[in-house]
Amino acid sequence: MQVPQLLVLFGSQTGTAQDEAERLGREARRRRLGCRVQALDSYSVANLIREPLVIFVCATTGQGDPPDNMKNFWRFIFRKSLPSSSLCQMDFAVLGLGDSSYANLPSKFIFQFLQEVPSIGAEELNIASSAPQTPPSELQPFLAPVITNQRVTGPQHFQDVRLIEFDITDSNISFAAGDVVFILPSNSEAHTQQFCQVLCLDPNQFFTLKPREPGVPDPPGLPQPCTVWNLVSQYLDIASVPRRSFFELLACLSQHALEREKLLELSSARGQEELWEYCSRPRRTILEVLCDFPHTAGAIPPDYLLDLIPRIRPRAFSIASSLLAHPRRLQILVAVVKYQTRLKEPRHGLCSSWLASLNPGQAGPVRVPLWVRPGSLVFPKTPDTPIIMVGAGTGVAPFRAAIQERVAHGQTGNFLFFGCRQRDQDFYWQTEWQKLEQKGWLTLVTAFSREQEQKVYVQHRLRELGPLVWELLDGQGAYFYLAGNAKYLPTDVSEALMSIFQEEGRLSTADASAYLARLQQTLRFQTETWA
Repeated sequence: MQVPQLLVLFGSQTGTAQDEAERLGREARRRRLGCRVQALDSYSVANLIREPLVIFVCATTGQGDPPDNMKNFWRFIFRKSLPSSSLCQMDFAVLGLGDSSYANLPSKFIFQFLQEVPSIGAEELNIASSAPQTPPSELQPFLAPVITNQRVTGPQHFQDVRLIEFDITDSNISFAAGDVVFILPSNSEAHTQQFCQVLCLDPNQFFTLKPREPGVPDPPGLPQPCTVWNLVSQYLDIASVPRRSFFELLACLSQHALEREKLLELSSARGQEELWEYCSRPRRTILEVLCDFPHTAGAIPPDYLLDLIPRIRPRAFSIASSLLAHPRRLQILVAVVKYQTRLKEPRHGLCSSWLASLNPGQAGPVRVPLWVRPGSLVFPKTPDTPIIMVGAGTGVAPFRAAIQERVAHGQTGNFLFFGCRQRDQDFYWQTEWQKLEQKGWLTLVTAFSREQEQKVYVQHRLRELGPLVWELLDGQGAYFYLAGNAKYLPTDVSEALMSIFQEEGRLSTADASAYLARLQQTLRFQTETWA
């Protein structure tokens, strides 16, 4: 059997590309490939027409110039007389290496600062008006007024959970049970001010953007003209944990020797363990990193802000209400994310903390940019089909919407297994569930895990009511839904169902597994979980 032949050609000024090329050669030979490694100008370029497989490893030097040992090749490959099909038989790959000392990485956009305040405030025009003609979207959200923002966990509960209600009158928004709402959060006022101070930016300055290359679209959702304050507070995700590429670009922009050396170390291959300990493990934010490198941060050209910092991404929440029960309203259940790392300041979830801070009682309306999309849960339309819903904690939110919708349509056969810690601390919508149960619209089964020495979860209640679950699924064609944390819940509930299928259905392990798979394939077993 003929051994495959590989050629690795490198263009290198300082040895980085050569080192990488030789490493590729060693890896190829370890995999029993015949491999030659040569500098580009030491190779007879006329022989390329006979090479079946080539890897080019090249690094720039100076101001983006080709290295000395590939200049002849570079001139040859750009000859106008070279037939376009001369290398059509060759399979090739190119590995480009950037020089971290290269001062001019061109930015994608040029910031053009305005000397005068524009007469029309485009910042107010980038988001849909109060009465949009089409359904709102990510590019044009609806500014929904916050009606209520109520804590629904008890004072002794470790977590702050909010029921937040929005007014969607004249929004052209409609939704059904199982749909989700996307919300675009903002950075806090304190963080926005701190960012502007560290980067020596005037928050009140207006600017427009000019792409450096033709055909480059404007950043989606960013109004023009725009103020620096609007850019930082509503667009740049300064509260996110930076990636390795952030440190690479920051090192290129740094003019401070000690800070630049540290940034190069954190962005290097050998510095990844240190980067993990410094940044990823404690969840250090972009803003905090910039504060740790003040000389570098203070000298960042504004043109690079959009290359350096990602945009704020929208967060999705299950809609917890039905339009049939609450017309012109949309409700969500939000667990405020807060946890401690080895850093002094606790970590906060950007969107949940921002939502929790909104006070509809303050002077003037409090509005939130949002839009609605179909979710992963789809409920049966047939009126006589029962549904089994298993919701743990805030995972019960989409089931409230489903129950309200089904009750409004006169549909019974609603079975809810709800799990939380304690009935007096985090039993969401307790009174509402109990009233529906009294009227015969709902069968409610609860699991309060911390009210007894032995923890009781929803999967335990499922096993206890195994005969009912089997009859609903196998005898009445019920649909089964699961929502909650993805860590243990899906596995534990699936194991409970497998046990029910074996004990009540008298199925073998293989048949029980096949039965569960059929439920999933026919969408009679649906899940909505998150990490």
